Amino acid sequence: MNHAAPANAPKDAPKPHEFHIQIDRAHFTVTQSQLTGAQIRQIPPTPIGPDRDLFEVVPGGTDLKIANDQVVEIRDGKRFFTAPAQINPGNN
Repeated sequence: MNHAAPANAPKDAPKPHEFHIQIDRAHFTVTQSQLTGAQIRQIPPTPIGPDRDLFEVVPGGTDLKIANDQVVEIRDGKRFFTAPAQINPGNN
């Protein structure tokens, strides 16, 4: 009897690509190449609440505020940080 695996069976399932990112200087590993702001907020063990804004660090440029429904291209070494959400009461 021949017990060879079929020709189309994967020998070793490919390991998903890992991206190493930082959120508030903490290191995390993700495998998705795109994440929404809401998904990024769920990565830390204590998810980032609505009382904080999420930003993508732009080296040498202006950091970008990330909306919950905004899709972000993930790459190795990408950094994010949070800051208290700004509440702007009227200037009286």
